[in-house]
Amino acid sequence: MLEAFGLDTRTEAVYRGMLESTSGGIAGLAARVGTTESQVRETLDLLVELGLLTPSREAAGGLRAVSLEAGLAHLLRRQEEEIARRHHALAAGKAAAVRALAQYATLCPATEQDGNERLVGLDAIQGRLEILTRDLREECLSIIPGGAQSEASLEASRPLDEQALSRKVRMRAVYQDSIRNDPATMAYAQWTTERGGEVRTSPVLPARLLIFDRRTALVPIDPDNSRLGALCTTSPGIVATLTALFEQTWDAAVPLGTAREHAPEGGINPGEQELLRLLASGMTDEAAGKRLGVSMRTVRRQMATLMERLEATSRFEAGLNAARRGWL
Repeated sequence: MLEAFGLDTRTEAVYRGMLESTSGGIAGLAARVGTTESQVRETLDLLVELGLLTPSREAAGGLRAVSLEAGLAHLLRRQEEEIARRHHALAAGKAAAVRALAQYATLCPATEQDGNERLVGLDAIQGRLEILTRDLREECLSIIPGGAQSEASLEASRPLDEQALSRKVRMRAVYQDSIRNDPATMAYAQWTTERGGEVRTSPVLPARLLIFDRRTALVPIDPDNSRLGALCTTSPGIVATLTALFEQTWDAAVPLGTAREHAPEGGINPGEQELLRLLASGMTDEAAGKRLGVSMRTVRRQMATLMERLEATSRFEAGLNAARRGWL
């Protein structure tokens, strides 16, 4: 029942046992939950760390269970703090990646400088991808923003992905949540998982990113200006920064087969919250849709639904009401 809060079966059983009774000590608790005394001691330490157990005021050196209501409230706060920490780390990673790449915008095409090469044109990028995939040995990491992918992009990726997966290369990819509404992209992601790849999704993603064996990275120099081309880099500092950005993005995403959490009664789900945040920051519908990988029509439809739920007659009023409810 408490798996959603990160508690495994044994931890939940020990917590439940402590809620029911503290008599019998460690031995009695171990017998009631069907585990060993040493495992009970380890679990008790974890429950103390989680804030679900606290020192007893009656039994010296003993512990008592925090009430279920207070315990769940504490676990929710921990999760919210962890999500906030991840978002902060992700924002910092994005900023670091942007700084690391900015200096290469003026690098001449087809020239290499300190392990960095600027590739211009789809043919040059595809050619380099073929070489990198051929030499791939252990792992390929990718961030694929933009929601629905074009048929041409999917077809160009299929033989390269199939080649790597057939050699048991570990492949991890993060798409935007909006691919769940695009049959072709969703089918491709499922095709990847059926062959051993791992796929997750997130409402908002940083720029497109490919990392090969944690040694070589391929990224757009400027996601808003494709004419500048892509940067292929083996610079250890840049690759390490981009790898950290991928891991932060991966940790904040959910597996492809996992449904995004629906909004609780009177609440808001992560995708809706991200839309509100983007629009509240001053983004236009078009820009917000681009960040979320959805059409401007979808943005307006979702916003109309949110305004109705917020009982707002304008977006300004919707923002105020959302802030009052703690949605922003």
